Amino acid sequence: MMIRPAELQAIRSGKIDLAFRRWDRPRVKVGTRMRTGVGLVEVTSVEQVALSSLRADDARRAGATSLAALREALAHRTDRPVFRVGLAFAGVDPREQLRETVPSAEEIESILAWLERLDAASGHGPWTRATLEIIDRSPGVRAPALAAELGRETLPWKADVRKLKEKGLTESLAIGYRLSPRGEAVLDHGGPARERAPRPEGTPLPRSIGAPATRALRGLGVTTLEQVAAWSASDLLAQHGVGPVAITRLREVLAERGGSLADEAHQP
Repeated sequence: MMIRPAELQAIRSGKIDLAFRRWDRPRVKVGTRMRTGVGLVEVTSVEQVALSSLRADDARRAGATSLAALREALAHRTDRPVFRVGLAFAGVDPREQLRETVPSAEEIESILAWLERLDAASGHGPWTRATLEIIDRSPGVRAPALAAELGRETLPWKADVRKLKEKGLTESLAIGYRLSPRGEAVLDHGGPARERAPRPEGTPLPRSIGAPATRALRGLGVTTLEQVAAWSASDLLAQHGVGPVAITRLREVLAERGGSLADEAHQP
């Protein structure tokens, strides 16, 4: 079930708890927990409804500007019924905690055995160590560049990286990836610890602002939310690549942490 970044942020804050979709059949089940960019989102209800039964409160809870706007959004694929889906934020992604947990020697051996099985099952040959090494060497580099360096197509390689992420070995950044502390421990196992630059302090920029805005902020030396808070909305908007959508995302994420942009810090 696809949910837009702005809607995900609103689900996390509790402003949205419904979604409406036209499906030929239910695509999710009650109790399903979806991993998203803001954490886990749980499906709390799924029911088929008549379009004529929708009310203004449904539109508000779904994040639509009006009942008319909600009905207009559902005006396509009229051969399919409308489903009303209840949604709730269900906490942080457990992989976030996992990747900060340095495994024991026994756990590392188990992870290494799992990596060997992935390599053995691969139709393109062993890939796990080379992937961990290139991410370790090039954090924050775009996936197409990393895949090309390995002689891989981007989409299949990104699918492989997601397998490593499931075990908490990598984490996605606004652009590119980096190894987690867990991944570093696995890569370093059996040899000396590698020399690495200190991990950046602060909260990483949210992926939802998009790559152009992320590149623009990086160009200013801004790589964390804490640094963003020192800038005004007008100064950020003056940067090529930073648009109103990115500003909205930054405002939302800052607000969740009790912060704001510099020119909005004292507004009521």
